[in-house]
Amino acid sequence: MTSNTVGARTPDQPADDRERTAERLLRSTAARAYDPELDIDWNAPLTPDAPFMKLERCSLYGTGTWERLTPEQRLTLARHEAASVASVGLWFEHILIRMLAKMAYNGDPTTARVQYALAEIAEECRHSTMFARMIGRMGAPAYGVRPHIHRLGRILPFLAHNEVIWGATLLGEEIPDRLQREMVEDARIQPLMLMVNRIHIMEEARHISFAREELARAVARTPRWLRPVQRLLLAHIAFIISRSLVNPEVYRSVGLDPRKTRRIALANPNYQRTLRWASEKLVALFDEHGLIARPGRHWWKAGYLIR
Repeated sequence: MTSNTVGARTPDQPADDRERTAERLLRSTAARAYDPELDIDWNAPLTPDAPFMKLERCSLYGTGTWERLTPEQRLTLARHEAASVASVGLWFEHILIRMLAKMAYNGDPTTARVQYALAEIAEECRHSTMFARMIGRMGAPAYGVRPHIHRLGRILPFLAHNEVIWGATLLGEEIPDRLQREMVEDARIQPLMLMVNRIHIMEEARHISFAREELARAVARTPRWLRPVQRLLLAHIAFIISRSLVNPEVYRSVGLDPRKTRRIALANPNYQRTLRWASEKLVALFDEHGLIARPGRHWWKAGYLIR
């Protein structure tokens, strides 16, 4: 994170756009904050035969392998894939917390921008606990990302600057957010998942709004010579996130070989359409800011986020 900060202002000084945004989000946080420990009944029994995600969004849906699974196996696979997506979201929230903490460390604590960063850290901590408890209730492992991706995640807060910080944030937030928004409109989904999604959507809307505005400002001040490097970094992050959502180990839950089945899933046109659908709003935003172009365009395609 760069050390550019919004300076402290006295009451008679006008707030700039960045400060006004942060002040608005702070007010919203105070008015509409949730505590998952209290707002979710973690002891409520799970609903039998209710999936934890839409079956149509499963990575194998529409393949011959999916047709050979029993209804019980399909529900099991959906549960494990949902746990994988949740655990990857949890992993990325830990990275985001580190990036926001770096921003707060380098910033002026009297500004609304830094204070909102601290408020977002608090919400992300609660979200991480919420996802962890949900995965535990699902009876599935916290799959997370593969070990080499986990190691790469350690260095992202040090490598990311300017639009890469906010672009990476949006990649980690908006793709799961679209999947969650679709689920809350489907009464067939497991009630625990619906409640977790509703809380996350409500609070994540503030985080996404903040990141989108920060991204626009960062792009505007990035030197022209640096843009290809930033585009390439973002393209690699997009590829990693799209390929990490479903950990291949989930297929063991229904007796399938992880390596062979992963190849089937990645070649599945339905799953590729799901990834493009989940990311289409974000892709449009990045394209508007000139962030999807050579030399990184290949990686967006390899992640099935664009054609």
